[in-house]
Amino acid sequence: MSLTLTAGQKYAHEVYEAVVRRDPGEPEFHQAVYEILHSLAPVLDQHPEFAQAGLLERLVEPERIIMFRVPWVDDQGNVRVNRGFRVQFNSAIGPYKGGLRFHPTVNLSIIKFLGFEQIFKNSLTGLPIGGGKGGSDFDPKGKSDGEVMRFCQSFMTELYRHIGPDIDVPAGDIGVGAREIGYMFGQYRRIRGGNEAGVFTGKGIDYGGSLVRKEATGYGLVYFVEEMLKTRGESFAGKTVVVSGSGNVAIYAIEKAQQLGARVVACSDSGGYVYDPDGIRLDTVKRLKEVERKRISEYVNHHPKATYHPDCRDIWNIPCHIALPCATQNEIDKKAAETLAANGVIAVGEGANMPSTLEAIDVFLGKGVLFGPAKAANAGGVAVSALEMSQNSMRFSWTFEEVDAKLKQIMTNIHRNSLEAAEAYGHPGNLVVGANIAGFLKVARIMLANGII
Repeated sequence: MSLTLTAGQKYAHEVYEAVVRRDPGEPEFHQAVYEILHSLAPVLDQHPEFAQAGLLERLVEPERIIMFRVPWVDDQGNVRVNRGFRVQFNSAIGPYKGGLRFHPTVNLSIIKFLGFEQIFKNSLTGLPIGGGKGGSDFDPKGKSDGEVMRFCQSFMTELYRHIGPDIDVPAGDIGVGAREIGYMFGQYRRIRGGNEAGVFTGKGIDYGGSLVRKEATGYGLVYFVEEMLKTRGESFAGKTVVVSGSGNVAIYAIEKAQQLGARVVACSDSGGYVYDPDGIRLDTVKRLKEVERKRISEYVNHHPKATYHPDCRDIWNIPCHIALPCATQNEIDKKAAETLAANGVIAVGEGANMPSTLEAIDVFLGKGVLFGPAKAANAGGVAVSALEMSQNSMRFSWTFEEVDAKLKQIMTNIHRNSLEAAEAYGHPGNLVVGANIAGFLKVARIMLANGII
């Protein structure tokens, strides 16, 4: 280590190196830890009590990791086995809160990275929720409703004993929508023998769900980017926008951007992307993805001016003013970031979790591109999940307009608090540093107040 490092930099680096040694083979988790810890150096320099309390060492270690097998029977009568996870990372602020992801790429590293990020994201919302995440390497794509139901019931038969309205409240994520939440909540009720509506969020409206929850992450992303644009006297009106993905987050980011006057020209799925110079027809995307569960390539069969391209990562070659990556982690690398910057992008808002590599973020910040990091920009989903928990506790439902107004105010607050934290600690305008610091400080203060637990 160089002698020129500050005490805070040295402490952050030592903890990061210890994580790499202790958890080899977990690159996604390492990336998340590095990005957060190294941005905290200015805070650590001013607060030596954090090092004295071993706060970072405690923060990077989950409070609990649950791994389990999930046996289920397919439609041919064959027994299949997947692996289930729940990482309960930090409960300083409140019950663990974070989604469940069903995707073949899911492993412990990905769940830990997502859970670690969730600590700070949830803190930024200002609501009383801690950080957690879970999921399975099960792939719902191509499975019948019966197969998905049997898997979800088996998954919940183990997970139910580790969750509860005041303990751990899961929600959806990639591969987990209203169908999967419904099956899991039904199995939880069957086992527990009661109707603890607050144990899950993202539920159907008829059984305890919240209005705007489906739209929340996408809408919240656009509200956050809107605040970024205001700092330069800009808006979505008249801007060309590229959105990766075509799932829940992407669909409602497109919807809100279009409502604000933007022209969204492209979206994607894991197979490729579609480019529509006339602007993406959202009704078609919703029908294909939410109703028919088809590939985005089908879009061109309905809109002849649109073109389909088989490599989804090439979507970032399309010139645009605003880029909203809403697909998956590390989808924008250094080369893609340089291409976006060269083509005139002025703002990037992360709708997915960690969709930009560390090198890509450096490019955006170095080029003066407005950059909204995931933990701040996509916090709208978990914010409305917490509002759903509140409604469940009160046995009450707010209107769409009431929840949407609360969501917009939360995203405005997150942007303001991140901007102020960046300014206060010597990184004006850097929302990556600002969001990390703002989220961290609340958790750190509570952990110190609670003692060593």
